[in-house]
Amino acid sequence: MGLSTEKLRGDLDALALREPRIAAALGRVGYPEPRLRERGFTTMLRTIVGQQVSVAAAASMWRKLEAELGPDFTPGCLLQRDFDTLRACGLSRQKQGYARSLCELVAAGELDFAALPEDDEEAIALLTRIKGIGRWSAEIYLLFAEGRPDIWPAGDLAVQEGVKRLLGLEERPAEKVTRQLAEGWSPQRGAMAIFTWHFYANPAL
Repeated sequence: MGLSTEKLRGDLDALALREPRIAAALGRVGYPEPRLRERGFTTMLRTIVGQQVSVAAAASMWRKLEAELGPDFTPGCLLQRDFDTLRACGLSRQKQGYARSLCELVAAGELDFAALPEDDEEAIALLTRIKGIGRWSAEIYLLFAEGRPDIWPAGDLAVQEGVKRLLGLEERPAEKVTRQLAEGWSPQRGAMAIFTWHFYANPAL
């Protein structure tokens, strides 16, 4: 699962020692809570289900899927259902295509969530073979479900805005610049990403 409370705080303390602005921000808003997800294809499937819909709509679709497939369903269970059955669970044609892509890769043994490549970029490249899964979704999975310590989702708008506020920039940095600005935060960029979300969302600022 994702970065533990102990690991998250330890990494942020290490960053604070190197970067006074991080130390100051940490003193203002405190430590963030860890963001934990289960490792496995169901977490990625929930990502697909939740794309471009409200939290409530995603939860409703997931409940219907579990009712249809069973609480401990396998990729094969979903692949055996036809279009209309999955449509009745709320999955659009596009979501069904993405879900089937995920389940087919897992069922064929081409994607093993228990043994993703140790190299982050190789793992991202493998996960983005799933239709509908881009770099951001792959990075979020690796950070929240595997707790990889140096994942930095630079394309996330809240991360960009958090970096802007934390560093006192005039404009929100683009993805490439956000990635460059974080180079000095390696190998604790995962903790820093979680902290930027926390910093951005803090109502006291």
